[in-house]
Amino acid sequence: MMVPSLRCNEKTRITALCHNPLNARQFSMRTPRRKQPGINRLNSLVHEAPRRDVYLLIAARTLRMFGAGVMSVVLVLYLVANGITPAGTGFLITAGLVVSSLLTLRITTLADRVGRRRALLLSTCPAILAAVILVGWHSAVALSTAVVVGFLPPASKEVGPFQALEQAALASRATGRSRTKLYAVYNMAGMLAAATGAFAAGGISLVSLAKKAQGSTQYHPIMLMYLAAIVISSVVYLFISPHVEPQHKLSQPRATGRDGLSSSRKTVAVLSSLFAMDAFGGGLVLQSYIAYWFHIRFGASVAVIGSTLFGANLLAGISALAAAAISNRIGLVNTMVFTHVPSNVLLMLVPLMPNLSLAILVLMLRFSISQMDVPTRQAFLMAAVQPEERSAAAGITGVARTAGSAAAPSVAGVLLNAYGPAAIPFLAAGAIKIIYDLLILARFGKVELREHI
Repeated sequence: MMVPSLRCNEKTRITALCHNPLNARQFSMRTPRRKQPGINRLNSLVHEAPRRDVYLLIAARTLRMFGAGVMSVVLVLYLVANGITPAGTGFLITAGLVVSSLLTLRITTLADRVGRRRALLLSTCPAILAAVILVGWHSAVALSTAVVVGFLPPASKEVGPFQALEQAALASRATGRSRTKLYAVYNMAGMLAAATGAFAAGGISLVSLAKKAQGSTQYHPIMLMYLAAIVISSVVYLFISPHVEPQHKLSQPRATGRDGLSSSRKTVAVLSSLFAMDAFGGGLVLQSYIAYWFHIRFGASVAVIGSTLFGANLLAGISALAAAAISNRIGLVNTMVFTHVPSNVLLMLVPLMPNLSLAILVLMLRFSISQMDVPTRQAFLMAAVQPEERSAAAGITGVARTAGSAAAPSVAGVLLNAYGPAAIPFLAAGAIKIIYDLLILARFGKVELREHI
């Protein structure tokens, strides 16, 4: 072990270190280290085992969510500009979520056997293919293919197996309350990136309009930006170390079933059903549909919509950090519920506002508390299952959320096509999500977690 540099009057201590290695370790732990501003807080949340992987995983999510923020503003607008009806976009997004669910389920349940790093790299292939199609083709068939198979995010949220695999990898780097804080940083980085992506999409749209670009042509630079974000995030995975893999030896027999679960199967089944309900409600008001709703209800431009979603996601990202502090006081489940219910009440008020300014204000208030349940939900799941079941648990509950939201865009698309800027999607989404909050409080409100102490 390396012994720190000592002053000359510490000669007797060197002798003690040589005769007792344990003293050496204790001494090295007591020796003050120079502070490294800016990263100390994140370093304190993770084990000594390579922190580089934590930074790489957060960087990959940041780039990917930047692309998601871009697509949340323009995806539906781009498809409609290329001749696909609003109802058609809903069916395509639903089909894409179904395909994403199937692929995610298969990849995440195999990840601990084939390797998480390899699974992440494999998952990037359809995403890159879809981004290339969006840039190079404009036919309805090609665009439909990209939406269905390419993990395209219709809102500034994850689609595909990426988040489940990253959560499982990060879970081994921290425990208990530190894990909640780490997930808060992870989610905040993604939300801020999504906000930046939405803002960038609006700014580029303004430049395109200034150059008198029309139709789908005005969105071409935005699609190029999305392609760049996806490619770079994929490259990041190449530098992840083997430490992200499960700690057990893959050659040893595993007690888990084909779904990757054993003792946690019942808990995961209940959580999956509840998460699916919440996701269905959220799927009725995807950000891409909120953007379209603001456009047809108030005539808002892409620049205004992009700026609005930038501010909304910025507030959501900042609020994620508060979730860890709140959960330390009232618990994970209580934090999930008592921040989620008010946000859903605000969601139901958005379409009732008489003008654009008030609608934006209420939407901003909603986003300022709507994402506090995300890091706490992730930390609760990781603490509720066995370590060797985390990849599968995150994947299965993620698929449940995707499946729950899969039918919602079709419903929302039909409603927008038939009724235009109606309040029905907002009211239904808020009501469904409040019911979910009450059910999860009743089922898990008194559950004690060993790690969150």
